[in-house]
Amino acid sequence: MKKKVNMAVQILPWATGIHPYKIVDEAISVIKKSGVKHLVCPFETVMEGDYATLMQVVEDIHTACYKAGAEQLVCNIKIQTNAIGEVTIEDKMELYSE
Repeated sequence: MKKKVNMAVQILPWATGIHPYKIVDEAISVIKKSGVKHLVCPFETVMEGDYATLMQVVEDIHTACYKAGAEQLVCNIKIQTNAIGEVTIEDKMELYSE
């Protein structure tokens, strides 16, 4: 069994004549279509799954953003892992759930 990790991804696109939000929307669309558990936040999107799957989603995001017209991308990634267990969104957010 592959362990769950959390990965936050932030895309900062640059494109002439295209509003950056349109490109970011493409990135979020890729995440949604991937089927991985995720949480869209104002500055980044947090994904949950095994490491290899999430890294494939990041690669797919880059492809989609360039296809959508991005000329350059800065992609900030944060990864949380646990040596003896899994990392889930719920574990970190349970205190803040309504």
